[in-house]
Amino acid sequence: METTGIIILAAGASKRLGTPKQQLPFQNKSLLLNVVHTAQASGHHIPVVVVLGAFATQIREQLVTEKIHTVVNHNWPAGMGSSIQTGLQHLLRIAPHVSNALLLLCDQPFITTTLLEEMYALKASSGKAIVACAYGDSIGTPALFDQSFFSQLSALSGQEGAKKILLQHPGQVVTVDFPQGAVDIDTTGDYEQLLTKA
Repeated sequence: METTGIIILAAGASKRLGTPKQQLPFQNKSLLLNVVHTAQASGHHIPVVVVLGAFATQIREQLVTEKIHTVVNHNWPAGMGSSIQTGLQHLLRIAPHVSNALLLLCDQPFITTTLLEEMYALKASSGKAIVACAYGDSIGTPALFDQSFFSQLSALSGQEGAKKILLQHPGQVVTVDFPQGAVDIDTTGDYEQLLTKA
């Protein structure tokens, strides 16, 4: 039986936004809680690890009642690679037998349980090692990685995200269409636009 662990990346300082994006309200809860609840609803007994960094203390407070694991990436200014590394190490500590790791970002507000379930099903039926989402002219997160890629995820550093691995191994990747994946929140303008769609 394959088991999947979920790593939610929420360590950034939201410099361009000027306020922690993780805590921005959207549909009656914060962006981070939205993705946490979606992750929890996507499967039974799936371990969920939230990687915190900037503002870790205040963000952790809103997560105390959630059945998730939090870990702080003290090296978060180095970039996303270090957060993926921190999250994966923690996941393997608490659930050493997981077969897959699903990477989610806290600022993609339109991730749904249906999308994640579709990704799990495609991983099982396609025989491919990686399931990624396609939007615009790009592929990226949410992205589901087989354990055969855990060592490569652990080797990411600095600003390198998981996309580097997707581009290096196109033959191992199958994609799910997720046009709304192009919506992410980096600036006040992005957030104002999001609220008009909500």
